[in-house]
Order: sequence, then C-alpha cells, then structure tokens
Amino acid sequence: MAQVSRFRSPSLLGLLFALLAAVRCWSLSGSPLSKLLIPLCMLALGLLALFSLKREGYDGSHIALMLMPVGFALFLRAFLLPHATLDYQDFLSKWVEHFRTSGGFTALKDPVGNYNVPYLYLLAFLSYLPIPDLYGIKLFSILFDVLLAWGGLRLVKCLTPDRKPPLICFAALLLLPTVILNGSCWGQCDSVWAALCLHALAYALEDRPVPSLALLALAFAFKLQAIFLIPLWCAFWFTGRVRFRQLWVFPGVFLLSMAPALLLGKPMGDILRIYLDQAGDSVAWQTVNYNSPSIFALLPWKTEVAPWVPKAAILLAFLFMVGVLLLLFLRRKKAGSPALLLAGAVLSLGIPFFLPYMHERYFFLGGVLLLVWACASPSHVPTAAGAEIASLGGYHAYLMKRYALPLTLFGTTWTQPLEGLLMLGALLTALYALRRQLQ
Repeated sequence: MAQVSRFRSPSLLGLLFALLAAVRCWSLSGSPLSKLLIPLCMLALGLLALFSLKREGYDGSHIALMLMPVGFALFLRAFLLPHATLDYQDFLSKWVEHFRTSGGFTALKDPVGNYNVPYLYLLAFLSYLPIPDLYGIKLFSILFDVLLAWGGLRLVKCLTPDRKPPLICFAALLLLPTVILNGSCWGQCDSVWAALCLHALAYALEDRPVPSLALLALAFAFKLQAIFLIPLWCAFWFTGRVRFRQLWVFPGVFLLSMAPALLLGKPMGDILRIYLDQAGDSVAWQTVNYNSPSIFALLPWKTEVAPWVPKAAILLAFLFMVGVLLLLFLRRKKAGSPALLLAGAVLSLGIPFFLPYMHERYFFLGGVLLLVWACASPSHVPTAAGAEIASLGGYHAYLMKRYALPLTLFGTTWTQPLEGLLMLGALLTALYALRRQLQ
C-alpha cells in the first residue's frame, strides 16, 4: 500500500498537467477541427514518451513516476505554442504558404527555403493539414523533443547499469530550458537533428553500426550542424566499432532522403547548394558572431576584425577537431563508451566555439550531450549547467531582443563575455574529463 501511495501523487499531478496542456491547446485559435486535433496530438506525444520508457524495459511503477515530468513538459510546451518569432513570420510561414498555394509536394521543385529537403517535406505536408502552420511546425519539433529524451535515456543506459540515471536524463532533457524554448517557443528544429544524432550515437555504442550510420546521415540531411558530431565516427572506425565496408550506408541514406525531391523535379545542384549557402551566407553579413557563446563573444561589442581572423578561426576549429581525434587514436585501446560519448560532447562544443558566424542555437547538441554525461557522472553537473546558462544567454538575446548580462568597463561594452567564459570553462572541463577517461 505504501508503494502504491508513493507513486499516486506524482502520477495524479502528471495527469493534471497533461489535462491542463490539452485545455490550453483547445483554447488556441483555429477551426473547430484544429481545436480537436492539436490537443489530441499533444496527448499522443505524451503517450509516445511513456511508450519509449516501456520500450526500454521500465515497469509500470517507473512509468507512473515519470507521468509528472512528462505532463509538466507538455504543459510548458502547450503554454508556449502561440508565440510567433520573427523567424516564423519572415521565413517559415511564407515557405508553408508557398507550398499551400503552389501545389503542395509538387512545389518541392521550386527554390523555396534555405533548409534541406527533408524539412521541406514536413512543410509541404503541413500545407495540407487543417491546423495553423505555427502549431504544426512546433508540434513536429516537440515530437523530436520526446525522441531526444529517449535518445538520452539510451545513452545513459550505455554508461551505467543503474536504472535511475537514465530516467533522470529522460526527465531532464524534456525539461531542459534550451530544448523547451528551441521548439515550442522559437519554432526551430534543432531537436530533430540532435535527436537523430543521439540515437545514432546510442546505436554506435551498442555496436550496431548500420542503423547508427543511417540515422547520422538523416541528421546531416536535416541540418548542416550535424557535422560537428560526424568526425566522432572516425573514432568508431579506428576503435573497431564501425567497419570500412559499412560506411556506404551514410551516403546511401543521405541520397535516399533526397530521392522524393529529385523525383518531383528538384535539381540535385539546388539541393547540394543549400549546404554551401548555409556555410557562406553568414560571411556576407557584418559580424563574426550572432549571439552565440563562442570565442568571439569575448570581443567588445561591434569589434571589427581583420579579414584573416575568420579564416584563422576556421583553421583553429579544424585543428581542434584533429587534436581530439588524434588523442582518441593514440588512446584507442582505452576509448570505451564513456570516453567516446564525452568526446562527442567535446567536439559538439569545441568546433562551434572556435568557428566564426555561429548562431545562438549551434551549441544545442553539445549542451545536450554534456547533460547526458552529467546524468551518468553527477560530478559533472556544474559543467553541464555552465554550458546551459551560456546557451540561454544567446536565446535571451534573440527572444527578448536584449542581452542578459552586458558589461561596460572603461567606456567599452561587452555584450556576452560571461556566456563566452562559461562555455570556455565547460569546454576545458570536458576536455580534462576526456583526458582522464583515456588514461
């Protein structure tokens, strides 16, 4: 009886939050049909979260206990659904409208949007649905918030036999501020490619290289930023977890994801040019940093840098990547699952930290992986917290249109020095932990 009452209160509270989330969704603007569909979709996402726990072998008592964080996560996201940012107003809404007025999927051949075609498939699909575009875009991101939490749970299971830390990671990822704000408030899709990366990494640590490479290819097909983690598969190769003959899966799945657009008449050159445009558009802008806690956040506001500085920073990021891989290669006999996951976090933080033209969202995956690591090794919670606070500073700058902690010293203004220092501290701490793991 005591065991039942132990789980009853959090379960009931979780169900209450889920009900409030459904009521909030029902109160949103839209047609009567959309007022029905949106709450049902939100509740279905909650059921998916619980199913993932069942799929990973957790019993009814654990699932009942997790009703509270799952319900609360749904409520927070439902509350943020109506918020429309400039990114939605200026870009995403117009792209969906183009598909709606130009024939839906047949308009994939047109030069619309600067995202790769897998995300454009979603926008084309939304153009057929009787729900407002804003809610459809955000519900898709929330779906991958759930899959992201599932991926984090799987990764922690690879690091510890204890059954509690994976559940803590699952709940923490669902409630991580940057994860909540990224999809349900901002309408961005970073949880999509990050969730695919986490499951790809989990499959690799489980010695299942084919699905690992397939999911990694899908992540790269959705967003160029997956390239921050892709070098880690070199370490999986020279540690024997991935064989050379299996590497064809990556280009094969990548090209397969392009097939529908190609069949509908979109030129391959237009598809591949998206990555070049994403890498090159920022160079034509006027600053080397866009609210990110990178090394350039340590410069005074509106500092003009010489033309060679961004090129030198790109070289530095490349050398950093090579250095991490070289360390893993030299210590490959001691590169177990904890070291490889930590190396993924280091790469996902370090590469964007040194690169120019980074946006506030580009540390999303690195922060998530640090949280996964901290759940398996609680002594590293301060490191994960520092990276999260640093990223939140960039989110605050975009969403609130002002900097959170600007400093003015001796007549010179710095807009994000504390965020940059926090991210640098998190990176150095993770590097030190990686070195110790490999000794």
